[in-house]
Amino acid sequence: MDLSDVALFCSIVTTGSLSAAGRLSGHSPMAVSRRLAALETKLGVRLLHRTTRAVALTADGETFLPFARTMLEAREAAAAAFVERHEGLSGVLRVTAPNRIGRALVVPLAARLMAENPLLQVDLTFSDSIVDIVASGIDVALRVATLQTSDLVAVRLADNPRILCAAPSYLAAHGSPQRLADIDDHACLTLHAMDAWPFSRDGRPFAKRVDGRLAANSVDAVREACLAGAGLALLTYWDVAQDLADGTLVALSLSNAEPELLAIWAVLPTRHHLPARVRHFLDALKAALSRAPSIPSARA
Repeated sequence: MDLSDVALFCSIVTTGSLSAAGRLSGHSPMAVSRRLAALETKLGVRLLHRTTRAVALTADGETFLPFARTMLEAREAAAAAFVERHEGLSGVLRVTAPNRIGRALVVPLAARLMAENPLLQVDLTFSDSIVDIVASGIDVALRVATLQTSDLVAVRLADNPRILCAAPSYLAAHGSPQRLADIDDHACLTLHAMDAWPFSRDGRPFAKRVDGRLAANSVDAVREACLAGAGLALLTYWDVAQDLADGTLVALSLSNAEPELLAIWAVLPTRHHLPARVRHFLDALKAALSRAPSIPSARA
């Protein structure tokens, strides 16, 4: 079996068309079609339904796809093992992360890894939305939201609790909330998809509906408004870690509720044949998180 034909098959599935896979590989659509047909003949099954507009996996294609990806991962890992022994990490490390965490954690780490490994390339996608890592060919996704059940592999990296916080200027003007109900008397800065803030009481989760004069579609916008003294915000620790350390934001505690506990997770498409660059990135990220300052005590 020709692994280059297997790679073309995976590219067709990822891009959704023969012509797109051809553009990526430098082959004409006709050449891609011939090589796909040769792979199907070799396997004795039809892998894809083809129309003039789209392709779709057959049942046999669905069965073959994970094996195909495993073969390609094994080939890449085998080749990289010898290169990396002499020349360091190589290839393209593709990472996606939430915007704030990506800039605070991933960018400095990526810069250091590239400086240490001249053959390594890094492709970063920062978004506060969930990215389909399989379809996008992503190696690692950093996620904070509660994970849904899936076939992906999740590795817990560090605690990342939500923090109720405000700027000192806001607190000087409006005081600090002491109990959950006090939040109703304060300006709350919210995300579009989060008009109820998650808390827990006696270990039981619940949601507190909040209203405010400012809502935004990004964590960065809410954080900037909070820094400007516009109100209270409920953000994760790694969104505001530097601000808390600098004193430009203050962590707040309530006597009868605690913000939701979250974690930073690394989500991988598979745990088999991880390239060395992915393993090294995860190890370096864990080390960086372990050296982070402790979460400061909240102010009542």
